[in-house]
Amino acid sequence: MVPWLEPGAPFPDTRDALTDPDGLLAAGADLSPDTLVRAYSSGIFPWYDADYQPILWWSPAPRCVFYPDQIHVSRSLRRHVNQVPLTITLDSAFSSIMALCAAPRGDGQGTWISSDMVNAYVNLHKLGYAHSLEVWQGDSIAGGIYGIQLGNIFFGESMVSPLPNGSKVALAALQALAKSLDIQLIDAQVENPHLRSMGACMIDRATFSQHLRQWIPAHPAPAQWPKESWTWATLPADDKRPA
Repeated sequence: MVPWLEPGAPFPDTRDALTDPDGLLAAGADLSPDTLVRAYSSGIFPWYDADYQPILWWSPAPRCVFYPDQIHVSRSLRRHVNQVPLTITLDSAFSSIMALCAAPRGDGQGTWISSDMVNAYVNLHKLGYAHSLEVWQGDSIAGGIYGIQLGNIFFGESMVSPLPNGSKVALAALQALAKSLDIQLIDAQVENPHLRSMGACMIDRATFSQHLRQWIPAHPAPAQWPKESWTWATLPADDKRPA
C-alpha cells in the first residue's frame, strides 16, 4: 500500500518508494503547477492510466539519466543527419509534440498521456517550466522531446519519432544545446534499450538525490529557452566528437 495524498499535501520521502512495483511512492494529489514543480524537484513524477487508475507518483531506483557529455551519437545517425536536411527548434510546437506523444501507437494501443496530463504540461509550458525541442524535415515534425527544466536538470517526459531517427536526433540535439541551456543532467526516468544505446546510465537513489540538491534551487525559476533554429551543422560543436 502507498499513501493517499490530498491536493497540496507533502510528498513522502522517496526512500519510502516501493521496490515492487519499482518506484511507486504515492497516489492522489493533483496535477497543478505547484504540485508538479514540487514533485519533480524531489525526483518524483506522475505516471498512470487515466482510464482506470488515480494519479500515481513514482521515484524509481536506480535512475536512468544522461550526462550530456556522454550521449552517444552513432555513425549511422551522423550519416542520417548529413543526408537529410533537418531543422531544430525550441519551444516552437510544444502542444504538437505533446499531441504526437499522446497519440495511439502503431499497434493501436493508447499511451499514458491523458488529456489531463496534456493540459497540465501545457500549463507548465505557459509558465516557463515545461519545454520542447522539435526536429523538422521541411514543414513536418520528424521528431521531438518534451519535459521540465528545473535549475540545471531537464526531466525528459516523452520523445516521439514520426519520421525515421527523429527522436534520436532530438536527444542528440538536446545534448548539443545542453550547455547553452544550463543543463547538467537529463533525467530519463526508466531505462530501455533505446536509451542505453545512446549513452544513458543508471545511478543509485543517493547519487540522484545529491544531483537534485546540487542543481535545483529551493524555489526554481522558469527557464527561458531561446527562440532560435539550427541545422545539424550549426549546432554547438561539442556534439561533433567521434562516435
